[in-house]
Amino acid sequence: MKTAYISHPDCLKHDMGPYHPESPQRLTAIENALNAAGLLSRLQCFAAPLATVAQLARIHTPDYIESIFQASPAAGMIALDADTAMNPFTLNAALCAAGSAILATDLVMNGQADNAFCAIRPPGHHAESDRAMGFCLFNNIAAGAAHAIEQHHLQRVAILDFDVHHGNGTEEIFRDNPHVMLCSTFQHPFYPYCGADSGSERMINVPLPHGSDGKVFRHAVIDYWLPALEKFNPEMIFVSAGFDAHRDDDMSQLQFDDGDYVWITQQIRAIADRHAQGRIVSVLEGGYELQSLGRCAATHVRVLAADEV
Repeated sequence: MKTAYISHPDCLKHDMGPYHPESPQRLTAIENALNAAGLLSRLQCFAAPLATVAQLARIHTPDYIESIFQASPAAGMIALDADTAMNPFTLNAALCAAGSAILATDLVMNGQADNAFCAIRPPGHHAESDRAMGFCLFNNIAAGAAHAIEQHHLQRVAILDFDVHHGNGTEEIFRDNPHVMLCSTFQHPFYPYCGADSGSERMINVPLPHGSDGKVFRHAVIDYWLPALEKFNPEMIFVSAGFDAHRDDDMSQLQFDDGDYVWITQQIRAIADRHAQGRIVSVLEGGYELQSLGRCAATHVRVLAADEV
């Protein structure tokens, strides 16, 4: 398998303070784990481009995009909400993060890669069409999915989100778009305190109670995601790859282990092989305990690359 790995040094420069869990060290942990596993040298590595305003306007309102550009500070740090801040490098990092998903979509659709993993930050799945929140400025996965529809004329794309938090922004952006299915598991009740009651035939939300382990997660995928995906027959799979449901990650109270991320990636590959010509674009979301994040992200990439696990 040809797996593309997309990142950018500017994503390391976005820093919201020494005690913020969404830290630059997250990307360092992933790259170190890929190197230690001997994987990075076998991937096709690309630098993420900056997303354009026109590409962002597919998923965000013009006023919102302008407000983020205007908010970017020349020095110091400004808060967008209680959890999300910008320093002078944040705007470029956010544009690279969205741009990575767009580049990944092009690489996969053009046959230059079978699949792709975007190691970027800030994450994106909480960003709504007109609102930054939950560490997120632009909705990276939505930018990739919208590009697949607009530029490559796909009729059915599926977004699979196994982050511990509900991807409220992705749902808000695509709720009324018949070309997009979102399948999401998330701890509930938990930030952003939504998703449990907003599902539809294309918004497959499966809330998981406090303490749920991998067995509960696997049943949710088998019972809810897989039948919906078989019916939807997606032409491309996008993954909001959050690793913060791991039992070692104190951001949440779910109890996934490393093997659960192997299993879900295998399921995603099987779905993509069956329906979508193997086409997968995976974009980093959460994951804040650095050791488990590095291990699980590397394992996720290893399965995408069809390497022995």
